[in-house]
Amino acid sequence: MRTTTSPNTSAISGRWRRVSASALGTAALVLAGIGTAAHASAVPTATLKAPSVAKTAAGKVTWAATPCAVPKHKGDLACNSYRVTGGTTAFQKERAAVTGKSAGVTPKAASASPTGYGPSDLQDAYGLTDAASSNGSGETIAIVDAYDDPNAAADLAKYRAQYGLPACTVANGCFKKVSQTGSTTSLPTADSGWAQEESLDLDMASAVCPNCNILLVEATSSSMANLGKGVNEAVSLGAKFVSNSYGGGESSSDTSYDSSYFKHPGVAITVSAGDEGYGAEYPAASKYVTSVGGTALSSSSTSRGWTEKVWNTSSTEGTGSGCSAYDAKPTWQTDTGCAKRTISDVSAVADPATGVSVYDSYGVTAGWYTFGGTSASAPIIAAVYALAGTPGSSDYPVSYLYSAADTSALNDVTSGSNGTCSSSAAYLCTAESGYDGPTGLGTPEGTDAFTG
Repeated sequence: MRTTTSPNTSAISGRWRRVSASALGTAALVLAGIGTAAHASAVPTATLKAPSVAKTAAGKVTWAATPCAVPKHKGDLACNSYRVTGGTTAFQKERAAVTGKSAGVTPKAASASPTGYGPSDLQDAYGLTDAASSNGSGETIAIVDAYDDPNAAADLAKYRAQYGLPACTVANGCFKKVSQTGSTTSLPTADSGWAQEESLDLDMASAVCPNCNILLVEATSSSMANLGKGVNEAVSLGAKFVSNSYGGGESSSDTSYDSSYFKHPGVAITVSAGDEGYGAEYPAASKYVTSVGGTALSSSSTSRGWTEKVWNTSSTEGTGSGCSAYDAKPTWQTDTGCAKRTISDVSAVADPATGVSVYDSYGVTAGWYTFGGTSASAPIIAAVYALAGTPGSSDYPVSYLYSAADTSALNDVTSGSNGTCSSSAAYLCTAESGYDGPTGLGTPEGTDAFTG
């Protein structure tokens, strides 16, 4: 099983590897919420790791993987999220500088008020304030996750009320929750780990596109087959923007999964790049999706007011990136160090130490938490696509980003790395000017890079 560690601790990187059923059972019993994921060939059981401690501008912050990072069954995929358990987040430190008061996150307990970045922070950081105010009406963002969150609607209402966002309820037609077959009554088994993931995803979609409708599609389990059916159901119900915050190791079946679940022209499908540092993950490797990497986001004295670098805590924790072993390189991707599909395409905040505020109540103390991981960045980018408007009916919207490469429509992230890769293709794991693996083409600066 897997827990997080300090930057100098060595351990087996395992989130995208298949582990034995007995190892998974032990993981769930010993340390719920912190473990490996599965989707590839068998490897030895991953070793235990201690909770992460990041020394950032915000001071020491600790976090642990959310429970959905432990697959319930062999072959299941894992969510890509972390929940802060202690310390002072970037948001708190920045507010303390204004108010003269400071407060830390109480370990393993909810806070009475937000402790992470909220809608105004994210909109400002990515040049979206005006678009978020005026765009998005009539657009639907779909969130695909596994299992049921019984409190999804109520928790979403709490988040939106806190920040003064328009109500998004079942009653007013803005929010809808369905199973992978489209049923609103026959829903999957409830799961407190995936409920945290669902709260994170719903809140990030709301933060960036408060005028959008939201469709939550809950898969029966976290298998690729069921999550993939969830994607298909989201599209069949009319969503043009579909966020997926999960992943696993690549396999020779991935190209067939591409055709079965992700080949939807006219739909912007975003997928988190993974949280275990350098190394390819599926479905982020699908040539039909937008793979979303992660950054550390902090306020700064620059004209933008914000600065970003590659999110990386250790050799086994940070944003994913890499060169696919199976998926062909799409025509719009022209980097030369990878003959096949390269991860990522674009990025947004993911570092838990500079994390986002989330309200959650199912299976935990009801209240405010701070989350990170590329599970946060994927719905943020899906919402940016929604602000930009409906994609062309025959387009794969990931291609829009490459048309905007090296323009002011994207914030180029040029510092940090997420691991070690060959010197001949160092950009696959190290940020540089222009395209690189960890952050893709950069982060949003408005919506111009997200429309055809």
